[in-house]
Amino acid sequence: MPGTGAGPAYRAYVVAHRSLRARWHDSAAGRLWQHGGDLELLHRAMGFAALGLVTLAPLLIVVAAAAPFQERGFALWVIDGMSLSGRPAEAVHDLFSAPRRVLSTTSVFSVLVLALFGVAFASSVQNGYERIWEVPAGPWHAVWRQVVWLAGLTGYLFAEAQSGAVLREGLGKSALRITLTIVLGLLFFWWGQHFLLGERVGWWALLPGALATVAGLVGLRWFSFLVFSPLIVDNAVTYGAVGTVLIVQSWLIGVGFVVFGGSLLGRHVHDAWERRAG
Repeated sequence: MPGTGAGPAYRAYVVAHRSLRARWHDSAAGRLWQHGGDLELLHRAMGFAALGLVTLAPLLIVVAAAAPFQERGFALWVIDGMSLSGRPAEAVHDLFSAPRRVLSTTSVFSVLVLALFGVAFASSVQNGYERIWEVPAGPWHAVWRQVVWLAGLTGYLFAEAQSGAVLREGLGKSALRITLTIVLGLLFFWWGQHFLLGERVGWWALLPGALATVAGLVGLRWFSFLVFSPLIVDNAVTYGAVGTVLIVQSWLIGVGFVVFGGSLLGRHVHDAWERRAG
């Protein structure tokens, strides 16, 4: 019969394909990829960016307005986090610059809306960590953990931005600033996972995730300097302020991807250690 000669070859192809798929699913990279798909990592990163923009922008602007030595707030953090200078930095500063009378013009309704978005933002991060470590959702009355975490995040971002403004010139100051950024980032993301998870996961289990998150943010900073910085200038000329917002939002998606992806990678590194030890 025609085509019978292709039967053995086709069966061999099917067997080889199934064998490769089985090896992929059993491998560390395959398990990581599958877990990331189950977590919907990209969708979570996009939600992180959307909530982060409406939460962190006004929050850091208000905090910076209350500080007696700096008034740029969110713009300063974005400029520092994206490693911008020159015209890209000016475009971001002009976009997110706050009026001088921020505190006096802030209404009670604005504070309530900001608190609502802030709790939702912290809750999304907490839910992501819980899905990564496969622990039950925390009780509703533990919302105070989200508030404390948000306050810690605001303080961490504000301190990081201020260190970039103070320790900018000189090789010694730059080295000190890099060391402080890495150490503070490691401590915050290590503590943040442990705190939002309700202390249900051990400290040492969370350390690889904190290290991976800090390493990812360093890589994202380098990528932003090479790619996002020139794109801000081009988009600002082509689309105006909307183009700048688009690039900043894309960068925030990258930040969300690193935050959840770093914790996810740390979970699998810890599991690999456990399997090796067992």
